[in-house]
Amino acid sequence: MSNPDPHPTDTVCLGDPAVDGLLSPREVPLGGPRAMTVRRTLPHREISLIGAWCFCDHYGPDDVAETGGMHVARHPHTGLATVSWLFSGGVDHLDSTGGRARIEPGDLALMAAGRGITHQEISTPETEVLHGVQLWYALPDATRHGDPGLQEYTAPPVELEGGEARVFIGSLLGSTSPVETWTEGLVGAEIRLGAGAEVTVPVDPAFEHGLLMDSGELAVRAAGASEGGADEHVVPDGHLLHLAVGREELVLRAGPEGARLVLIGGVPLGEEIVMFWNFVGRSHEEVASFRARYQRELGFEPGEPTDTPVPLVADEVDLFGPWPEGQPEPLPAPNLPNARLRPRG
Repeated sequence: MSNPDPHPTDTVCLGDPAVDGLLSPREVPLGGPRAMTVRRTLPHREISLIGAWCFCDHYGPDDVAETGGMHVARHPHTGLATVSWLFSGGVDHLDSTGGRARIEPGDLALMAAGRGITHQEISTPETEVLHGVQLWYALPDATRHGDPGLQEYTAPPVELEGGEARVFIGSLLGSTSPVETWTEGLVGAEIRLGAGAEVTVPVDPAFEHGLLMDSGELAVRAAGASEGGADEHVVPDGHLLHLAVGREELVLRAGPEGARLVLIGGVPLGEEIVMFWNFVGRSHEEVASFRARYQRELGFEPGEPTDTPVPLVADEVDLFGPWPEGQPEPLPAPNLPNARLRPRG
C-alpha cells in the first residue's frame, strides 16, 4: 500500500522503548471521492517506531460496492518491508520482481523492498467486504540495500483457551513463522478472543510491543521486570497501545463481544530513519535521491543522476524494475517539502 497523503512530510522517526502510550488513529483517504479510508496509528506524533515497525494502517470493514475497494496503482518503496494481513476480502499483489500473490485471510504477504521495488495492490473482483491491516517495518542499515522480493505464508491457527492466534512473523505462543525478515527480533500475530475470554501471552522482555485493537473490547495487564510492575490498560477500537520493553507477559481480557487485535513487537531498532511518502532512508538527501530516481525512471520528471546516487545500484540499472503492460498507470511521487527534517519520536 502507498502512503496516500498528498502532502507528506519527511520525518526523522525515533522510538521511545521506555514509555507506554495509547496512540489514537487519524483517518487518511486512499484517494478519490468514493475511496476507502484507512486509520493510521504509525507514524504518530507521540511515537514513530515500535521495534522496527514504522507504519500501521487499519482499514474496513469496507463495503466495496460503496467505495470501490482498494485500487493502489504501481508505486515505489525503499529500505523497508511491507506486511499485508487481511481479516476479510482479497487483494491481488503485483511487483517489479515478477512477484504475484492473491492475499486472503490467514495469508501473509511480506514484500522486502530492499534497495528498491515497485508494486500495486488491487482488491479482487470477488471481494464484497475488505478489512485488514497494512504494516511496514524499517530494514536495518546492514540489510536495507539487499535484493527486493516477495514471500508468502499461510499462518496456522494456534488454539487458545477461549480464542485462537495466527503468528505471521517471528515466534509467539509456541508458534514460529518461517518467513525471513532480515531484521533482528520481530513479531507479528493476529489474536481473537471469545466473549469474556482471558489469555496470558508470554512475550520477550527485550521487545517493545504494540497492540492494535480491531474490534470488540479489550483490557490489557502488562507485567514484567520493568519498574512499576503490572500496568492495566483499556484499548478502544482502532487504537494502538504501545508497551515498553521489560514486559514478560500480557494478560488479555475480552469484553462481552469478544475481541480481535494485532500484536506487533520487536527489539528497539536503535537507528534513526527518515520516512517520506513510501521511501525509508537515513537522511533528507538520501530520500530526495530515491524520489528523483523514481521520477526519472518512470518518466514523470526529466533529470540527470542525482548528486547522492542510491548506494550499490549503478545509474544504468532500473532501480524500480520492469513492469508488465496492461496495468493501471503508476503513481507519481509527491513534491518534497520545503522544510527539512523535524525530529519526531
